[in-house]
Amino acid sequence: MTNLKKLSDEGVSIWLDDLSRSRLTTGNLQSLIDEKNVVGVTTNPSIFQAAISAGDGYEEQLASFKGGSAEEAVEAMTTDDVRAACDLFAEIYSATGGEDGRVSIEVDPRLARDTDETVKQAKRLWEIVDRPNTLIKIPATPEGLPAITKTIAAGISVNVTLIFSLDRYRAVAEAYIDGLEQAAEAGIDLSTIYSVASVFISRIDAEVDKRLEEVGGDALELRGKVALANARLMFEAYEEIFSSPRFTQLAEQGANKQRPLWASTGTKNPDYSPTLYVDELVTRGVVNTMPEATLNSAFDGSVLAGDTVRGGYDEARSVLADLARTGISLADVTDKLEEEGVAKFEESWNSLLETVTDKLDS
Repeated sequence: MTNLKKLSDEGVSIWLDDLSRSRLTTGNLQSLIDEKNVVGVTTNPSIFQAAISAGDGYEEQLASFKGGSAEEAVEAMTTDDVRAACDLFAEIYSATGGEDGRVSIEVDPRLARDTDETVKQAKRLWEIVDRPNTLIKIPATPEGLPAITKTIAAGISVNVTLIFSLDRYRAVAEAYIDGLEQAAEAGIDLSTIYSVASVFISRIDAEVDKRLEEVGGDALELRGKVALANARLMFEAYEEIFSSPRFTQLAEQGANKQRPLWASTGTKNPDYSPTLYVDELVTRGVVNTMPEATLNSAFDGSVLAGDTVRGGYDEARSVLADLARTGISLADVTDKLEEEGVAKFEESWNSLLETVTDKLDS
């Protein structure tokens, strides 16, 4: 009975926030499934940039694209990795009725502000990977919200990423439900559509804590508390939205709830416990996607004390009210983080394309 098994028994699905060709070919990912209760994988442009730039296991495939474009090579390598991972998780996918055994792949981050092109590429990636346990990642930008609706309406399962604020979380849930209603009108089996809403955690504390240190005094007592409070209020919203009459009607037609997924759960402040965003966000019906360092820390030293989300809503509101009294705007923080998140993924993608172009030329 490991800590990660206990976490799973508490109702938290453990996904790995990383994927590479070497994880697949060496059996590393299978070991994490067998030994550390990993039941899914998430990827993003930064993850693939790191994996492919390292070159481990991609050389032969890259050679086959000599004379071709970097975009074609990157698409082939990333979709091949995701397809292979989907096959590895197929048994878990079947055993959990499609809830877990999921592997995410993100649309080109350069399309984050383009609704129509995002939908077009989401459909393309869905067709290329050609596995029912794929999740297509779409950012929760204002332009991404209608893309989420259109993609869900087409019967494609979606991982909505880069969610920072409570208002944006509510808009994401609304976009998902809009898509389900349109899918139902089109005669699509709603039970085949799944979605998660990826709420970013540690980046909020990193930015808020920096501002709290500038304020000083009693404000410092709020360090390490704001991201957790923000996430808990999103879960409260999740309970409200997905028990509403509107969603209940869809559930009667087979619709699945859009589960919250805790992302960016590796702590960035070395003074905090490395399992802070694991131990303090335990509740049934969520996903926690962890980088391997956090996964290993949780395996070795996670301190679990039952449900640490439900019942903490009033305290969470109090934390955010205290933050507002310091003069720090959480809305300003989350807007900044969204812009930075989009820019970071775009930068990683451009860097990857440059790296692959150099490899193809050489």
